[in-house]
Amino acid sequence: MFNKPYGVLSQFTDLDGRQTLKDFISTPGIYPAGRLDKDSEGLLLLTNNGRLQHKIAHPNKKMPKTYWIQLEGVISPEAITHLEQGVELNDGKTKPAQVRRIKEPEDLWARNPPIRERKNIPTCWLALTLWEGRNRQARRMTAAVGYPTLRLIRASIGPWQLKELQPGQWKQVSAKRQDRP
Repeated sequence: MFNKPYGVLSQFTDLDGRQTLKDFISTPGIYPAGRLDKDSEGLLLLTNNGRLQHKIAHPNKKMPKTYWIQLEGVISPEAITHLEQGVELNDGKTKPAQVRRIKEPEDLWARNPPIRERKNIPTCWLALTLWEGRNRQARRMTAAVGYPTLRLIRASIGPWQLKELQPGQWKQVSAKRQDRP
């Protein structure tokens, strides 16, 4: 389990010299099970088990992923309902999502660089759980209902939770039978 900081690529190499997983993790033979965009933060699982990697990353396996999302503006109940029912994106309608308004997560680390803030536009936080993994899906969904994402943190993948893991920290955990279909 790795808490991927903002600005880090979800891969071990980069020809352009950007920060990658290699800057934080030196364990050989492990690979990310799924991805997080460079501008997203939070839980990334790495494994040397191909079956487990497939179970975590493949959309057909329906492994839930929960994100804490800071939005620009205060989301309306109608927009939440729309997210829950699925949103039409340019690559088709998303599956229904689980959505709830939350307070800013406790003990949340400061992001570097900080998000842009506008004094005349409030923000709010959501917990959004998805069962599919399209490219930049959570960001595209919130934008489609009129609330751009300012900050996105993946808090959990299936049974694995970010909890107290700080940005750049990782810990080895057991799959505990998660590698069986």
